Amino acid sequence: MLKTIQTQSLKAGMYVVKLHGPWLQHPFWRTRFVVDQDDVDTLLARPVDRVDIDTDRGGDVDAAGNEDANGPMPCADDAAFVLAAGLPPKSGGAQAHAGMGDELARARLICDDGRALVEAMFGELRMGRTIVLDGARDLAARIDASVSRNPLALVSLARLKTADDYTYLHSVAVAGLMSAVARDLALPEQQRERAAIAGLLHDMGKAHVPPSILNKPGKLLDEEMALMRDHPAAGERLLRDAGLEDADVLHVVRHHHERMDGNGYPDRLAAEDLPVLTRISAVCDVYDAITSNRPYKAGWDPAESLRRMASWQGHFDPLALKSLVRVLGIYPVGSLVRLASDLLAVVVAPGDHPLAPPRVRIFFSARSRSHVFRRDVDLGASSDRIVGIESAQAWGFRDLEKLWIP
Repeated sequence: MLKTIQTQSLKAGMYVVKLHGPWLQHPFWRTRFVVDQDDVDTLLARPVDRVDIDTDRGGDVDAAGNEDANGPMPCADDAAFVLAAGLPPKSGGAQAHAGMGDELARARLICDDGRALVEAMFGELRMGRTIVLDGARDLAARIDASVSRNPLALVSLARLKTADDYTYLHSVAVAGLMSAVARDLALPEQQRERAAIAGLLHDMGKAHVPPSILNKPGKLLDEEMALMRDHPAAGERLLRDAGLEDADVLHVVRHHHERMDGNGYPDRLAAEDLPVLTRISAVCDVYDAITSNRPYKAGWDPAESLRRMASWQGHFDPLALKSLVRVLGIYPVGSLVRLASDLLAVVVAPGDHPLAPPRVRIFFSARSRSHVFRRDVDLGASSDRIVGIESAQAWGFRDLEKLWIP
């Protein structure tokens, strides 16, 4: 049962489904979650005068406004991905100016050209030649322009790559993600330009790793892993030889596998030695890697990937990770979700802001295990809601992208 209560009556253990107030002025990534006492204290200090609670999923209030101690226990799954105390989107952040469908058509051309360019640069490096970077700079500018028009089109499309395409399209995807995060964080224009070119070039060192190791379907041997771990330093050397002098870009190339807790490679740098673009690159590189099909594993669901990344203590800069979540949404485009109605749907577009429920395309009934008539639903204006993330692989679904790519 849904109830609207004054924020002063909110108690730990209640399940909040809506916050009444300016969404930019509260720090929560979701509006549906079980609150603890810290959450209550945070809301009381913000301009949120009322909240809606679901008494079937959390505590209730009695007639006097007191907590009902006999209310249902909080659901751990619902509380698992509450990223509290996040920064609000900056005024200079990425804004969608083009429709998803329109920008996907342009993004497809960028991905095709990007794959060909990165493959050609790898080929030159493998033959011992010095690469020319003019084409990479031009492509980075096109990637950044696409992200400025719609931050989701290119990054969503570039995630859909085969295992054979991974090495080349991964660079395009990371460039788009870094550009989008840099815009969300309102970095200066020069830094945004560097973000895109750094993402595009960050894995050039893999050109010196034999394809048999890059595409190996099984576990790498120790000597093979050593070669893989040398690719950041190799990439820095190759790009210096090509005449690249930008210190920020070179730092990303060498250090995108460093960690905030100092346990990364190749130099085990401490957090204070990691500039902002390098911190952004670490988040974007991992997100695209774990959501992509690789020779040795299928990609994870994008929404589940963000949740797992949020649980890796000491790995990422928290502000960079929260910015990525702002860019992609809690449920990125292409996520397979289960609704309270036991229907399965694919996320086709984000809500009006990162906290808003997304728009989904319903296509399957989990209850009857059969396809249903496809229809689009804006969950922000629906009584239905997302109750969990599903695995396309477990359900045997293939080519889910056909449900959301025009």
